Amino acid sequence: MKLSSLSVVVLGLASSLAMADVRVEGPVEYGVFTAQIKDPQPGERILARANQPIEQTAVVPARLGTKFGVRYQLAGKRETDVPLTLMYFTPGLVGPDGKRQDKIELVQKLVPGAPLDVMAFEFTEHYEVVPGEWQFMVFQGDRKLVEQRFTVQ
Repeated sequence: MKLSSLSVVVLGLASSLAMADVRVEGPVEYGVFTAQIKDPQPGERILARANQPIEQTAVVPARLGTKFGVRYQLAGKRETDVPLTLMYFTPGLVGPDGKRQDKIELVQKLVPGAPLDVMAFEFTEHYEVVPGEWQFMVFQGDRKLVEQRFTVQ
């Protein structure tokens, strides 16, 4: 099958228009999620509700058990839409295997029934607690929906 240039342009525009409906609605909450645990142990995760309070701040304490990130509402979500890409840029995590990780990229399907979406990172291992600038970005395809920078200190 041979596509003409016009067909390719029309198909490209149609796919872009199909994605254009997903958008951030309302304010983007950011900061440190408050937790009740006092002395977290390595590997321990805190299970919390979606409405967990967030202390608004861009400065994050560098200690085990700290969970920080963004919470936002997406309007126009459809399950068949292009999924979200969550990108975490770190100051350089060096894992137990000795490999450095400057970027963590996750793909997340859209969930139309979820009232809020969350992108967060929780320090559950000592090697993850890296001071410096952390940047969180949420994309749908090539469109950036959310961006937030944090300073871990």
